[in-house]
Amino acid sequence: MPIRRAEDRSATMTHCAARRSILRAGIAILAAMPLTGLHARLVAAAERAVVIPPPAVDASSVTGRGLQTAVLAGGCFWGVQAVYQHTKGVTQAVSGYAGGQKDTAHYEMVGTGRTGHAESVSITFDPQQISYGKILQIYFSVAHNPTELNRQGPDFGTQYRSAIFYADDEQKRIASAYIAQLQQAHVFGSSIVTKLEPLSGFYPAEDYHQDFLVLHPTYPYIVFNDLPKLDSLKQVFADDYRETPVTVMASSKPSQ
Repeated sequence: MPIRRAEDRSATMTHCAARRSILRAGIAILAAMPLTGLHARLVAAAERAVVIPPPAVDASSVTGRGLQTAVLAGGCFWGVQAVYQHTKGVTQAVSGYAGGQKDTAHYEMVGTGRTGHAESVSITFDPQQISYGKILQIYFSVAHNPTELNRQGPDFGTQYRSAIFYADDEQKRIASAYIAQLQQAHVFGSSIVTKLEPLSGFYPAEDYHQDFLVLHPTYPYIVFNDLPKLDSLKQVFADDYRETPVTVMASSKPSQ
């Protein structure tokens, strides 16, 4: 994504970062324009969500079952994290990296696209309030576009791939069945490219990436790419939306 820490901004930008720098400048101009004409069409495109059926195969809700975790990758983790921070039944959503080794789980290294990592979000949820299948329904519908290969919006590279990192056979079974269901129903204009990968480890991202939308709601990238996802969540999944997000900073505060 297009931000760097202040001490890192003097470093030479990669080709992708340079492209996103230009994009940010354009978005800043668009943000100041009246919502008419081309501007309106661009914002409308960014807000588009796909209404999809719930999974025919899902996890059963067993009384006494503890908290569960889903690790999902769908482009820049800022927006994906924000979507689940506003989802009922989710107790925590943490931005991070999955798919590679621990020693390469750093933003600058992951940004090269050569670490095997994908920007991901670890979602802790209460299966008594929300199922794994519902987590996936939100993922495919509003959190990202599962038909874009190794990219999401302005961001491209394998680190922005669409991937479900399954923790066990049940998650793999549910995710695989749901992808097949959606493919057969032709709910998307193109084929789903989401990969199913075994979860070998999840590594939280740097502190300055956590709760990014909550802390920077007027940042142009957020305004154009991620706030529309929250609007879609509220509209398409009204019963699952909560106004007040769960945040990493709140969970990390020492108890009184």
